[in-house]
Amino acid sequence: MKVLKLAAMFAAAMMFCCGATFAQQLPQLGLYQPEPAKQTAYGSYGSYYAQDDVASPSDEPPPPGDAPPPPGDAVAGGYADSCNGCANGCEEEEEDCGCPCYLFGPDEAVTLFGESNCTGITAGGWVSFGYHDEQEPLSQVFGDGLAFNDVPGRFNNHQSWLYIEKATDTEKHCWDWGFRADILYGTDAQKTQAFGGTGWDNDWDHGVYGWALPQAYVEVARGNLSVKMGHFFTTAGYEVVNATGNFFYSHGLSHFNSEPFTHTGIVATYESSEYLTVHAGWTAGWDTGFENFNDGSNFLGGFSYKINDDITFTYVTTAGNFSMRGDNAYYHSAIFNVTLTEKLTYILHNDVLTVTNIDGFEEDDFAIVQYLYYWQTDCLGFGGRLEWWKDEGVSHYELTGGVNIKPHANLNIRPEIRHDWQPGNQFDVTTFGIDAIVTF
Repeated sequence: MKVLKLAAMFAAAMMFCCGATFAQQLPQLGLYQPEPAKQTAYGSYGSYYAQDDVASPSDEPPPPGDAPPPPGDAVAGGYADSCNGCANGCEEEEEDCGCPCYLFGPDEAVTLFGESNCTGITAGGWVSFGYHDEQEPLSQVFGDGLAFNDVPGRFNNHQSWLYIEKATDTEKHCWDWGFRADILYGTDAQKTQAFGGTGWDNDWDHGVYGWALPQAYVEVARGNLSVKMGHFFTTAGYEVVNATGNFFYSHGLSHFNSEPFTHTGIVATYESSEYLTVHAGWTAGWDTGFENFNDGSNFLGGFSYKINDDITFTYVTTAGNFSMRGDNAYYHSAIFNVTLTEKLTYILHNDVLTVTNIDGFEEDDFAIVQYLYYWQTDCLGFGGRLEWWKDEGVSHYELTGGVNIKPHANLNIRPEIRHDWQPGNQFDVTTFGIDAIVTF
């Protein structure tokens, strides 16, 4: 009965988001044990990263955590087969024939410092402002750091993000080099800071706002091999920290409580074929800076395999000493990305975590998260997320339905309705949230 109830709620949310259009036409390789003065989340304590084309032009192929792109073949900011009248005036072989669906502005996003310059250096970023009317579980008190959305009832600057990057050229026959650095300000920054020690960004706070340096790394590459060294986003998980990499405004419970955000170390990636990409390396635990706090040391590795044109499977694991998070630890994420139709995508994501926290407490987390995305055009998408996250024997559920509305190539508006509940614990809350992301 519980399965039927969840399935019914999920279907209802999708119908609520998509309305009659969806019904008729159903036919996007990212938790902390706190310091005494700061509390964040790791279950009872309180992604490879994904950037969109503006946020991270160096990611080839895109990592598994990317927000699902609009379906079909994008041409000039739109889809010839999804707009009335445009396709009729174009020959099929004309690849640049498009039908922009934006309400105003250019057909392509404007960037701060694009790839056309001779240095190979790009720069850009985004700002994300949002509002939600309830605390996002497991947050209990205003600004307690136990969830990304822990400051309800007001309009917040979640992310003011700036990056600079030189991507490596893997087409060269000799070694090439690159780098990337990101800086973040907002209410999300404190959850993204490195924890343990004082040598990085974990005390750059003022009130519920703060600064973070989530990435600072160099990279070398030749052909199908690349090696990244420094501080970088994790390859684990499906959802990510950066707002541009997720469909939804809110974050899943397992993403915040059972997954790392960043690592400091070295990771090599090898694209062995068009079907298989593998990576492996060493990091100094989870969410650490350049100090080896608590003797953190763990393996980080995994692979992405394209089963066929419609299904990709990604597996990432970390094992060892997770630094501030604990020792004798094992974690994995397993993701199936399934293209159902040109416009409909399904994601199945599993998280497993077992760790002995630094206070000796044994923690076991398990999660199954499902996502369904329907893109009417590249300017209008509907999504649903159904999550079961089990932490120390307590089951938490959340069901989210949302919309992505893109009236301009540099603007994405994401309203959503989210429902969280815990059977047997008399916890039941519905949250409305909305944010707007402006990229540059």
